[in-house]
Amino acid sequence: MEKIQMVDLLSQYKTVQEEMNAAILDVIQSTRFIKGPVVHKFENDLAKHLDVKHVISCANGTDALQIALMALGLEPGDEVIVPAFTYAATAEVIGLLRLHPVMVDVDFDSFNTTAALVEGAITSKTKAIVPVHLYGQSSDMEDLMALARRKNLYVVEDNAQAIDSTYTFKNGTQIKTGTIGDIGCTSFFPSKNLGCYGDGGAMFTNNYEFARKLQMISNHGQEKKYHHSMIGVNSRLDALQAAVLNIKLKYLNQYSTSRQNIAERYDEAFKNIEQLLIPNRSQHSSHVFHQYTLRITDGRRDELKEYLQNHGIPSMIYYPIPLYNQKAFQDYHDGTLLPNTEKLCKMVLSLPIHTEMKEETLEFIVSKVQTFFNS
Repeated sequence: MEKIQMVDLLSQYKTVQEEMNAAILDVIQSTRFIKGPVVHKFENDLAKHLDVKHVISCANGTDALQIALMALGLEPGDEVIVPAFTYAATAEVIGLLRLHPVMVDVDFDSFNTTAALVEGAITSKTKAIVPVHLYGQSSDMEDLMALARRKNLYVVEDNAQAIDSTYTFKNGTQIKTGTIGDIGCTSFFPSKNLGCYGDGGAMFTNNYEFARKLQMISNHGQEKKYHHSMIGVNSRLDALQAAVLNIKLKYLNQYSTSRQNIAERYDEAFKNIEQLLIPNRSQHSSHVFHQYTLRITDGRRDELKEYLQNHGIPSMIYYPIPLYNQKAFQDYHDGTLLPNTEKLCKMVLSLPIHTEMKEETLEFIVSKVQTFFNS
């Protein structure tokens, strides 16, 4: 059996090798490495896939979050609410812009924050909410958007892990995550469900004025060449990465289905193991399983991780430390422990999941997890 990996990018590449190589070679021969037709095509094709009016690409997912917040015109000291159970980048850009990240708890089953948890953290200084669609499933956006509109707050979706996930409103309307709030942001880091061969990111919006600002800010604040209307940054998706993404975008639905099928196999194998809680399936969101994340309830999470590693099976803990316990963010939190975040940091373990996982590999992982708890 081949070496097991959390994400097998080489096998995925081999399935599209011929057309991928041709697309990359076309860019090299064109010498249009920055912006240009390949980047514009990707932005337009992704906008069609997501059914959103504007896609503005940029250099990476962290930049996408930063540029989105810059476009809102917030002032130093303004508060932005984020979940405490997420990757540091979500809160990092808030602090970088001299805004104040306010960290709230998440729902134990969905891993995402909720309107009820957010509402208790809103003050007169609150200006925005950044829900994170963690592991591939949407936050409850209908309630969050209703709260935001009631309180006159902006919503910036961190959709780095959930691209292609669909949220269903109570009236049956279905909308892709990242296109529901004022601005959505994503990452094209290689391991993401839609990943390039370097770094990349994008922002989505249906608001023309936001789109104009996002475009300007990401290109040195230029409204047109050499006319700088605002302070901006240099954050552009290069054409080679856009070429890679143009190919992969054609297969994104297939990739999502593959991940969902693997997750169902895991679910069936683990659902009767008392010490495991399988991922929750929300009624309002499809799940694209950027990660397949178990909760280990008997305190043996680290022991299981070591056992799997000893059998050649990688696993990851996303995330082991609450954001407010990170040294970089300690000044932004009053010391209150958030119970679900505290529990999840000690319980979660993500298993390998990727689009080219072989049956032999899947069965081996399942058997080892089962053996650990049944022995």
